Amino acid sequence: MAGRRRIAHDAGRAAVAAWRAPRSGQDSPSRQTLATAVRFLLEELAARAPGNSVEVRVPPFGVAQCVEGPRHTRGTPPNVVETDAETWLALATGGLGWPEALASGKLTASGTRTDLSEYLPLA
Repeated sequence: MAGRRRIAHDAGRAAVAAWRAPRSGQDSPSRQTLATAVRFLLEELAARAPGNSVEVRVPPFGVAQCVEGPRHTRGTPPNVVETDAETWLALATGGLGWPEALASGKLTASGTRTDLSEYLPLA
């Protein structure tokens, strides 16, 4: 994913801006906007921290491999970060810190390379 971006910067930034925009009541971004924002920021992480030693999962929207180090080739990777879309977007945009996300239980991180706090926020 680090080599070729799938989401144009303008479209990705627009989706992130729509997610960040103040909302009232049920006025939330569409599922497509949410998916675009998540995928764009996963691509941004992979571009800023290239590598294959950590897998970041944000189901059901996307996954990215990042951070230099040993590459896994089969089975479950040894370094996995998993969270929901809202938590990922809050982390990636600076609205939530890594320690707070871990403490909340909304973020799981297993493996010795999974502390991504030095790469965040992205936007």
